[in-house]
Amino acid sequence: MPQINKARTRDAAPSHGNDLARLRIALTTFFALDGFVFAGWVVRIPAIKEQTGASSSTLGLALLGVSAGAVITMMVTGRLCNRYGSHPVTVVCAVLLSLSVTLPPLTHSAAALGAVLLLFGAAYGGINVAFNSAAVDLVAALRRPVMPTFHAAFSMGGMIGAGLGGLVAGSLSPTRHLLGLGVIGLLVTALTAPTLLRQEPPRPPAAPGSGSGSGSGPDGPVSAGSTPDRPTPRTRRLVVVFGLIALCTAYGEGALADWGALHLRQDLGSSAGAAAVGYSCFALAMTIGRLTGTTLLERLGRTRTVVTGGVVAAAGMLLGSLAPALWAALLGYAIAGLGLANLFPVAVERAGALAGPSGVAVASTLGYGGMLLGPPAIGFMADWFSLSAALTSVAALAAVAAAIGFATRRATAG
Repeated sequence: MPQINKARTRDAAPSHGNDLARLRIALTTFFALDGFVFAGWVVRIPAIKEQTGASSSTLGLALLGVSAGAVITMMVTGRLCNRYGSHPVTVVCAVLLSLSVTLPPLTHSAAALGAVLLLFGAAYGGINVAFNSAAVDLVAALRRPVMPTFHAAFSMGGMIGAGLGGLVAGSLSPTRHLLGLGVIGLLVTALTAPTLLRQEPPRPPAAPGSGSGSGSGPDGPVSAGSTPDRPTPRTRRLVVVFGLIALCTAYGEGALADWGALHLRQDLGSSAGAAAVGYSCFALAMTIGRLTGTTLLERLGRTRTVVTGGVVAAAGMLLGSLAPALWAALLGYAIAGLGLANLFPVAVERAGALAGPSGVAVASTLGYGGMLLGPPAIGFMADWFSLSAALTSVAALAAVAAAIGFATRRATAG
């Protein structure tokens, strides 16, 4: 029996470094594709609104289709990954994402738009759980904390997709633009999918006497190995805790995306162009933070990365929301982006290491819930107090994430 198990391990997991490198490139490509397609859709929302004749309120209801589809599908995808494997599910969801992004320009009512966005959101939520689950397995096999680099690819893909969308918005109709995105998505998937489909997710050998792989880092094991088929109640609680860290991070991302520019324009009297730079500073800083995240995790470990990141983000957002000058607010946005950059990747990686795809699904769902919660919560607080005061809630939740990271430092260590 031991010989059979060893043979299966050799067949299921790529044993050569080149195989792992190719697998890493393929997963990075899917992360970038996801950000590219989603950002390309977002920049055409104003044109779709005009096409459908939707009011702001009905458009808001239609846009909830993305959120509803994503949240519903995320939990289902965790089970699908457990049954069929994260690699095939990633490929299928990439195809569905590429096809569904072409549908919004074909609608002519808010109701029809909401229906197709439900499909788009389902594909978006599904691929996020699937490729994060695949990335958790690869992180464990590499025994290096490279999870932030995958999320950096998502951020970079989003920046490219938004930039390209802005360039073609005046020359291409939404139908042609989003059809082009769909074609690109299908081509990228066709070229990248064989790498995923040829091999099972890599899994490192279990450490003697334990169910997890070993690897060293400043906080102890860098990655976990195989996860239990039935997580214990304690494990499930820890997964929820890591999901709360993801929620606190995503809350800030959603709040700054929807309200950051308005704060600069309304409260600081900046020009429209300068206000638009605000989110760019935040997004660019987050991308840089994620690109350097592996080095940071190797030097500081998970606990100090989460705690330091939360404290830095809180300080940056206090500056960004309360500073009286534009330059100081922009600096605060950038500092907040650097601080928040690696909290979500660490939270998802730990949840996946503890409970496999189901853990990734729970953490991703909570994180996505934070992104949904942020914009409306900021809006209500802005009405009650002021927008600048409302944005300090981003700092508060970043501090909460730091506190959770410190309180769960033993679990974060592996």
